[in-house]
Amino acid sequence: MENIEVEIHTAEIRLDGLLKFAAVVGTGGEAKYLIQSGLVAVNEDVDRRRSRKVRAGDRVFILDEENPDEALVEIYISGPGQE
Repeated sequence: MENIEVEIHTAEIRLDGLLKFAAVVGTGGEAKYLIQSGLVAVNEDVDRRRSRKVRAGDRVFILDEENPDEALVEIYISGPGQE
């Protein structure tokens, strides 16, 4: 599994925006596909909302399309309010 740490400078960021910011996807369309296909989990819970807000301390997982129990990428979000 690939681990990525992303530092945000705001209180929160939309899930689809995070995937682009972390360079996991190249376009919003790719982010939409992953999220709506159930291949993105936030803090280990699958979430199909592109507008889901994630914050510092959250972990976002990109799941394997063929084996959704396995994560291919983990994104850890750091930012304001964290020590």
